[in-house]
Parts: sequence; C-alpha cells; structure tokens
Amino acid sequence: MDLSEFERLVYEHQDRVYGFSCRMLGSHSDAQDVTQDVLVRLWRLGDDLDPDRVLAWLMRVTRNACFDVLRHRKTVRGVVTAGADPDAVPHGERSPADELESDDERGVLMAALDELSEPYRSIVILREVEGLKYEEISGAMDMPLNTVKVYIHRGRKQLRTVLEERIDRERV
Repeated sequence: MDLSEFERLVYEHQDRVYGFSCRMLGSHSDAQDVTQDVLVRLWRLGDDLDPDRVLAWLMRVTRNACFDVLRHRKTVRGVVTAGADPDAVPHGERSPADELESDDERGVLMAALDELSEPYRSIVILREVEGLKYEEISGAMDMPLNTVKVYIHRGRKQLRTVLEERIDRERV
C-alpha cells in the first residue's frame, strides 16, 4: 500500500474507528490510543487486505482492541491499593460521566447502551450510532448476515427495555 492510499483510508475511516472506540471505552484518551494502534495495524497489513473489506476489518480490529483495554482496566482496578480512588479522573480531563451529563438524552442513551450485553452492545453501536450496513457489521463481527440481523433485533429490544425502565424510574 502506498502512502497516498493509506492517507485516503485514514481520512475515510479514522472518525468511525475513533467514534466506535470512544463509545465502547467512554474515554477520549483511550479511544485515541486504540485508533492509533488500529491505524498502525492497517499500515502494516494494508497490502494483504481486500479493499472491499477494509471497513469490516477495521471495525473488528477496533472492537478487539477495545476489549483488550477493558480487560486491562479490570486487571488494573483489581491491583489498585485500598484508599486509592480507581475512578479518579486526571486533572484537566473531563470524566465520561461529566461529558454525558452535558446532554441528558444522549447521556440516558449511552448509559442504556452500556447496560446491553455483548455482542448486542457492539452490534447496536455499529448499526445505530456508527451507521454501518448489515453486511459491514457481519464482516466486522465475523458473523453470518442472518445472525447479525437477529442480534440487531434483540439488541434493539434490550435497549428499548432498558430505556423504558430508566424512564419509569425517573417518573417515580
């Protein structure tokens, strides 16, 4: 892959990779790191990728990289000493909760998405937030197309249930 082709692919896909990472991780700095790692992998493997499947490959690698970060967070939190605040946010950086509170509707939706189990959470984010087509999600998740359709239906149903429960709690 030559540099101009790589730059074109980065320009075309970097926002989608970053947005998905940010939604999965809830942290801008972690999402930036994941985006950079994924784009470096694209550069290294660019010649071996089918041009029609680049987006699916990128989203699958991004999802896996996000899971690696989430696993690492759990490990780090388990090692944190007593008395330390594992949820402390570095000075000058807004917490994901602060950012979500700036927009109530978005905050409720994102919190509801966080409650979805995998793979429904990833699939609903890819479809409803990132706007990927079913075929692209199938490639990204390495699942048959019909399975993706079923999971999207189930994920939406789970999301609807979570949102209804949150709205009912707020009314009380």
